[in-house]
Amino acid sequence: MKLRKVSAAIATVLTLSLAATACGDGDSGSGGKKITIGIKFDQPGIGLKTQDGKYTGFDVDVATYVAKELGYEAKDIEWKQTPSAQRETMLANGDVKFIAASYSITDQRKEKVDFAGPYFLAHQDLLIRKDETGITKAEDLNSKKLCSVTGSTSAQNMKEKIAPKADLQPLGGYSECLTGLENKSVDALTTDDAILAGYASQKEHEGKFKLAGLKLSDEKYGIGVKKGDSDLKAKINKALEKMKSDKSWDKFVEANFGPSGYKSEPAPAIDAS
Repeated sequence: MKLRKVSAAIATVLTLSLAATACGDGDSGSGGKKITIGIKFDQPGIGLKTQDGKYTGFDVDVATYVAKELGYEAKDIEWKQTPSAQRETMLANGDVKFIAASYSITDQRKEKVDFAGPYFLAHQDLLIRKDETGITKAEDLNSKKLCSVTGSTSAQNMKEKIAPKADLQPLGGYSECLTGLENKSVDALTTDDAILAGYASQKEHEGKFKLAGLKLSDEKYGIGVKKGDSDLKAKINKALEKMKSDKSWDKFVEANFGPSGYKSEPAPAIDAS
């Protein structure tokens, strides 16, 4: 009799254990699964890892919203730094589930990855020193030292279209370019206006820099997913549509860009193709 009771108890424990294991293998974040999302760690207002280990910025807010719509809570997210030159490789290798990192949609990139969105429209611009008077138009850069980030659309645009004779110095991150601008080893930093506004509005940089105010290109930010993952792309697009309709997009813009005085374009239409 006792043996039968012990056997029944063991069977019950095994059943519960198997059920718990099955729940943990589900796609939802509620089962303890994690999702790895690629962002920038060094872009104030867009994607920034603070000194106390927190993550802030518009892309962070957007990615957190999207992850929740996919079934993951904020605590389920593992943030991973995705430098511009490594984004396509990290998606192809499965290092991240998706990337929200001021990732401009271009035909060249669409050959390697798929994009959900766009969810933001920025314009390439210049950050220059506050007392700079010699840069008022794109052509002025042909005789200047210009810094951008390796693998970025901004660097490619500048080299091929905007100022091909500029002394372009590509570095690993925007923070390095900013240091060069401050110590006068470069004359301007070029990237998207939203990113530049984030840097200019930091307390340690107040009064040092200004945006040139040149709309040198249109940059549509998309969420990058692995090439061929049409199901994930569709789910993210649905989440982005909801983010716009429930006004969360407006809230994220105001929270991240409002303090700098930067005026963003309205939320762009999402390309469902």
